[in-house]
Amino acid sequence: MAKKLTRTGNSLALVLERPILEATGIDDETPLEVSTDGDVIIISPVRPKSRTAKLRKILAEIHRKHAGAFRRLAE
Repeated sequence: MAKKLTRTGNSLALVLERPILEATGIDDETPLEVSTDGDVIIISPVRPKSRTAKLRKILAEIHRKHAGAFRRLAE
C-alpha cells in the first residue's frame, strides 16, 4: 500500500486506515515507538518491559538447550 504524507501545520503526518489500526491493536491512546535504521521507518506499539524480559528469558532458555545445534547450523 503506497501512502503519502499529509501536511499538518509545520509538520507532516502519516494517516493510517482503520483496518491497519485494528490489525495491530493500535488506537488513539496507544503510545508508539518510532525508530529507523536510516532507510526504513518503524512504528510499533510500546511494549511493557515485563513482556520484553519474558521474551529474553525464553530466548536464553532456548539458547541454553540448543546451543550445540545453533553452532552446527552456523557453520
